[in-house]
Amino acid sequence: MRKLTSLALFVLLSLSLSAFAQQRPADLQPIPEPPPPPAGMADDPIEPQVTITKKGEDKVEEYRANGKLYMIKVTPPNGPAYYLVDQQGDGTFSPQSEVTGQKLRVPQWVIHRW
Repeated sequence: MRKLTSLALFVLLSLSLSAFAQQRPADLQPIPEPPPPPAGMADDPIEPQVTITKKGEDKVEEYRANGKLYMIKVTPPNGPAYYLVDQQGDGTFSPQSEVTGQKLRVPQWVIHRW
């Protein structure tokens, strides 16, 4: 009988606590609107625009900032991805390794890796 009483007390207590938790305070106020961004920041894209295409079996990602192409990532189906980067901004792309970030001498093959 004692277990039944303690169980009933537990059920009544949990129901009253859940009813108490659902009550809302009367003095809620809406959150104010955030301030506008500083001048010149609204039009600047934070992230580059990326265009992904397939050329043959290769996946090609073109990265643009302010409409200008500055980097191309080529991911072949078999092998690591490599980047073509426009270092001077003149439209001449030089290949760079995904692993080392250094200029590649093309062609370059991996014979064995461990």
